[in-house]
Amino acid sequence: MTGSRAGGLTIGQAAAFADVTVKTVRHYHRRGLLAEPRRDSSGYRRYGSADLLRLVQVRTLATAGVPLSEIAPLLDAGPEQFAAALTDVERRLTDQITDLIARRDRLHRVADDRALLPDRALAVLDRMTGLGFSPDYVATQREALVLFRALTPEGLDHFLTNLEHRLADPEYVDLIKRSVAAASWEPDDPRIEELATAFAANLLTHRELLVVPAGIRIGPDVATRYGLIDHHREDQSPAWARLNALVETKLRSAGVPIPHH
Repeated sequence: MTGSRAGGLTIGQAAAFADVTVKTVRHYHRRGLLAEPRRDSSGYRRYGSADLLRLVQVRTLATAGVPLSEIAPLLDAGPEQFAAALTDVERRLTDQITDLIARRDRLHRVADDRALLPDRALAVLDRMTGLGFSPDYVATQREALVLFRALTPEGLDHFLTNLEHRLADPEYVDLIKRSVAAASWEPDDPRIEELATAFAANLLTHRELLVVPAGIRIGPDVATRYGLIDHHREDQSPAWARLNALVETKLRSAGVPIPHH
């Protein structure tokens, strides 16, 4: 081999044998992980077997996750210190792996909403799907529940109780489906007034569900929070906006304290 007859390996040959790049070898030199090898008569570095062994050891530790700042002391330590240091590195790598697995699991939970909503809320959404609501409607309700939990977390259980009760009412389910169909209506369609009247009447049959339980915070920004939740996505349909406004007006007239958005 040409490099061997010349008294050692060139930096390119050493890098190739150690499965690293020439740039990496030079970086190891700058970090003090590799001593400068002897140079031949032409001034080129020539790597002997000891140099190559050290390079392989550095590369192995670096690819195993050992910080470069710790490699030199590790290689220069005695057998006992080396074993103890490797145990410490293994522990830290295990901790990193555990952390990465936890992050991956959190991403998976986000993907199926379990990081954003409790199981009870997901069960309500599944129930909506089972009742024949469209995927778009269920997705909108999912978003509204996420907003509700973020803005009024202490009221989520009451809200879910309300939904569970109303989803057991065939008339309410039918009214919701009619409301979904109303998205394409013109906002001055007379059917919207009729639907709003029927909706308000249905809601008032269980007035107790419209009362905010004691212990749920009612702050000065309640109107803002209510608007963000209850009026979510209504900007996509002027008919929905009018329907919502009419229902709220009728409930206020009946004495229900609906915040003004």
